[in-house]
Amino acid sequence: MITAVDTAIFVRTYFGACMECTFCHDACCQYGADVSAIEEGRLNTRADDLEAYIGVPRGQWFTGEVEDDPDWPGGRVARTALRGDRCVFLNPEGRGCLLHQYALDKAIDVHEIKPMICFLFPLSWYDSTLALADEMEENELVCLTAGPTCYRSGRSDLAYYFGPEFVDELDAVERTVLAEVPTAGSRTSVALPLVR
Repeated sequence: MITAVDTAIFVRTYFGACMECTFCHDACCQYGADVSAIEEGRLNTRADDLEAYIGVPRGQWFTGEVEDDPDWPGGRVARTALRGDRCVFLNPEGRGCLLHQYALDKAIDVHEIKPMICFLFPLSWYDSTLALADEMEENELVCLTAGPTCYRSGRSDLAYYFGPEFVDELDAVERTVLAEVPTAGSRTSVALPLVR
């Protein structure tokens, strides 16, 4: 449920063409990923096939820590385990997410299997507010400044997950924020009229 937006998403930029990147080495995957209860269920329904594809038994996909959180679909969130120093689902022999590649190979919608947080990164949400991920806030990403805004990079995925009306609302906030950028210098959290 998203009820507000941090206006920084409309002005902070990064190199958004992740698979064209030659310098980050999938740094966004270094901590693993948060997976909602619904997404975990989808992975479990394909577990036999995914185990063979990924090369990791399903019992090693998650850390075992589960947090109840009403901001997440299904009301709880689990964290993916690491294989070495990256997410268990990251391709150890190349670039990118094996869940993403699996979906492409099997001709299924990638959104059905890859975690939402991975699609939206470096956007995230905290306390019902759409905001920048911690890595973006703390300037930890090597791909900062060159490229589109975080909002523009994630806009189509936001529309997929939250619907076109939500994106229309965000577009209106974006126009207001961008009109004020030369004189602003500060950021705010703007309440959204529709509740997600």
